[in-house]
Amino acid sequence: MKKLLAILAVFGMLSWGNTPMLMAQDSTETPEAVAEETAAEPIEEAVTTTAAPAEEPGDTAQEETTHQAIKKKFIEGGAGFMGVIMLTLIIGLALAIERIIYLNLASTNTTKLLAKIEDALQSGGTEAAKEVCRNTRGPVASIFYQGLDRSHEGIDVVEKSVIAYGGVVMGQLEKGLTWISLMIAMAPMLGFMGTVIGMIDAFDSIQAAGDINPALVASGIKVALITTVGGLIVAIILQIFYNYIVSKIDSLVNSMEDASISLVDLLVKYNRKN
Repeated sequence: MKKLLAILAVFGMLSWGNTPMLMAQDSTETPEAVAEETAAEPIEEAVTTTAAPAEEPGDTAQEETTHQAIKKKFIEGGAGFMGVIMLTLIIGLALAIERIIYLNLASTNTTKLLAKIEDALQSGGTEAAKEVCRNTRGPVASIFYQGLDRSHEGIDVVEKSVIAYGGVVMGQLEKGLTWISLMIAMAPMLGFMGTVIGMIDAFDSIQAAGDINPALVASGIKVALITTVGGLIVAIILQIFYNYIVSKIDSLVNSMEDASISLVDLLVKYNRKN
């Protein structure tokens, strides 16, 4: 028993003696490990810092900068005048888009329509031709219907009817153009009004300060120029839409006139056969 206790005591002393040695070894190894870790950390930080800018989308930042710049200039121009100029743009674009949709829906293939009317006149007479016009969309078909409806009264009456109803259709095609032209005229006028008011504010600032300070004058002139640029941009945009609409109306009118002449010739030919 005593031997067993002695062996255990010796083993305990040996194990207690090895523990400080292990701790000493760990303490001697830790500075090197710490040095390696501290040396690796800047490298990792450098890698992350150099890799971070590559992940940022350049296009998105540029778009946000442009949007913010436009918003900033809009605010600097003054909420009153810039808001009214923006309102003229919205109203003008709404009217222009409505006209463009209407004119595109009013377009008709006149050659195909005349061929159908000719076949209907030969097979079913005037009533069949009128039915073709009823089932066809567009102002050309409406003009043809008016001419066919009075074909029994003579060619002269047909021509007068086509000309009279053509004027009505042309008025429908040009509906809203006066309001678009009004928006085109109002936008730069509002911009110029903002220019005048901005200059007045600049001179008021000079009078209140009692001295010509470039900073005071620059603020008023800046507001004046921003409102002028805004009005001119709105006028340019609406003018482009206006010219497109006018050219589309001219094309439809020329198509209607040519088709009306062809319809009269077709009715003359049909009456001769009968």
